[in-house]
Amino acid sequence: MSRFKRGGKVNSLAGFNTEEKAEPAVPSGLLNAARKSGQLNLSGRGLTEVPQNVYRLNVDTPEEAHQNVTFGTADRWWEQTDLSKLLLSSNQLTTLSDDIRLLPGLTTLDLHDNKLTSLPSALGELEQLQQLRLSNNLLSSLPLQMCGLRNLRSLTLQKNLLELLPEELGQLEGLTELVLSSNHLKSLPSGLGGLACLQKLDLSHNQLTSLPDSLAKLTSLKVLDCSNNQLTGVPAGLSEMTNLEQLYLRHNKLRLLPQLCAPNLKLESEQLASLSAISILELRENKIQSLPEEITLLSTLTRLDLTNNDISIDLLSKGTNELLKYLRGRIIEEPDKAETDTAMTLPSQAMVNVHNIKTLKVLDYSDKSSDTIPDEVFDAAAGQTVTTMNFSKNQLTTLPPRLTEFQGSVTELNMGFNKLSCLSPAVSMLVQLTYLDLRNNQLRDLPADLVTLKKLRSVILNFNQFKCFPDVLYQIVSLETVLLGNNQVGGVDAGRLKALPALYTLDLSNNDLLSVEPELGLCTSLRCLSLDGNPFRTPRAAIVAKGTDAVMEYLRSRIPT
Repeated sequence: MSRFKRGGKVNSLAGFNTEEKAEPAVPSGLLNAARKSGQLNLSGRGLTEVPQNVYRLNVDTPEEAHQNVTFGTADRWWEQTDLSKLLLSSNQLTTLSDDIRLLPGLTTLDLHDNKLTSLPSALGELEQLQQLRLSNNLLSSLPLQMCGLRNLRSLTLQKNLLELLPEELGQLEGLTELVLSSNHLKSLPSGLGGLACLQKLDLSHNQLTSLPDSLAKLTSLKVLDCSNNQLTGVPAGLSEMTNLEQLYLRHNKLRLLPQLCAPNLKLESEQLASLSAISILELRENKIQSLPEEITLLSTLTRLDLTNNDISIDLLSKGTNELLKYLRGRIIEEPDKAETDTAMTLPSQAMVNVHNIKTLKVLDYSDKSSDTIPDEVFDAAAGQTVTTMNFSKNQLTTLPPRLTEFQGSVTELNMGFNKLSCLSPAVSMLVQLTYLDLRNNQLRDLPADLVTLKKLRSVILNFNQFKCFPDVLYQIVSLETVLLGNNQVGGVDAGRLKALPALYTLDLSNNDLLSVEPELGLCTSLRCLSLDGNPFRTPRAAIVAKGTDAVMEYLRSRIPT
């Protein structure tokens, strides 16, 4: 240790002392680099407060300037750059000082993953701010001054404690992204309609029971996520959002499809047609009982998710493309015309719609009566992010080997109406798969490797040769829909079915069930259970005809106490 004690004045030999000094919260070298680059990253440093020299970075001259130090051309501190990007995420900050106004050049301020309970009013003085990240904090309110940030483009506030939003939030006229998910919001200010440039609005995982009518003014909106709320309806003006591409309404309390014209709760053609850009419509986990035929006017729709509603099993069994074809068939009886402008004729005389591959992410080679899928079909999709593959109504006896080339993107696979007697374990490589249609084949079992499909929600196995419930299905906890109608299933293990917490729809109609275990009534997640057409005597046909609730109640009453 040095024998010299530090005096009150600056020691010109300080640079040569070996006395240990407390490690500064922010090394001076980092601050000097920030003066040159205009960027300062202090994420994950365990800070409980922002050091004063950070706020004063562009105000105070560096300590070296007070010393007899010669500066090179690259180190001239007086030519410093105003700080434009300050990253303070993943610290322990509980407050932010009003001194933040000393950094007026900030365009990005990242404060996510801290312990902030409030924000200073001085935040509203950062007139150049474009990106403000405040997610994963403890904020219960927002300062009104923040609503004056006219250059703000992105505001992320997910995972806070917000219960109310200021009406003035609609003054953020330049905002293109607003993320409010996972808060405690029960209502929204009508002022949100003023966000004319907004393209993404995430309201998921709140407690909203309704949406303001002013939301219809968001004509630039492309993505609207209202999932996991308490919504019972949607504003009629939704049809005015002509640029809307993705609409998420899963896990709500909707009883009808979005009320695009309010008085009689019926979808009108001209209003639906105005939603000319929408490609994703998620309505899962609601209470919708019927589906209007006019939904087929949404010509750009690539995913329609109606899982776990009160719609018939027959409709739930259809993937998006088949469902739309079915509905269109109820409106227009003439067959579809070949899209010669966007199709490519292959040597095999097959027609591959290249437009659908590139824009809708759909590879369709169905109804060809072919025993193989030509390489040209897969070549046409090479390099594309295909999400839906339809090879139904052919003569296939095995999965196309080249299917695995798209294992990272395919979510829907339709192999229905073929001649599959066994399913290749290669299907387990399609790790993104959520929907698997194998109806009308010759299957007797499923490969154990299917358990690796952690995202699988729906399996359609109607009209095969199963004599028992496939063992692997008991192990896929993500399953929501299992359709096994018109097989030869002799029994199911109710105890193991209880281990499927998301199973809402189970079709066992027209099988060989001689009895139904009362414990099946303990599968409380089941909302749609079909048992008709089996030879069991109890429950009686009159009870089965009353529907799922009556059957489940009867079964529970038969459990020995």
